[in-house]
Amino acid sequence: MDLQDQLKSLFPEHEASITEDKSVEESSNIWIQEDPILCKYEKRKGKPTTIIDGYAGATEDFKMLAKELKQTLSVGGSFKDDKIIIQGDYRDKIMSILKDKGFNVKRVGG
Repeated sequence: MDLQDQLKSLFPEHEASITEDKSVEESSNIWIQEDPILCKYEKRKGKPTTIIDGYAGATEDFKMLAKELKQTLSVGGSFKDDKIIIQGDYRDKIMSILKDKGFNVKRVGG
């Protein structure tokens, strides 16, 4: 007897509902622009950082994109002055993630 059968025996009048993953819906609601997003590499205080700039959509969408990038790459970062700042040199990975989402990305710098 598995867990589903046990729950049915305990609560016979309960109907199971299927829940959808909201994170998939939220990521698909991000506004995709035609102008390219700039992906730069800088050294700040001697440490490498990747900066994503040039998004023209809503600030909440850009913050959500920053959170998703940080979680996907398992790195730290922040959102300041309409820029996403990621700790480390992850330009290639970030560019591939953004291209998979449908963004036009331009690499700035070397």
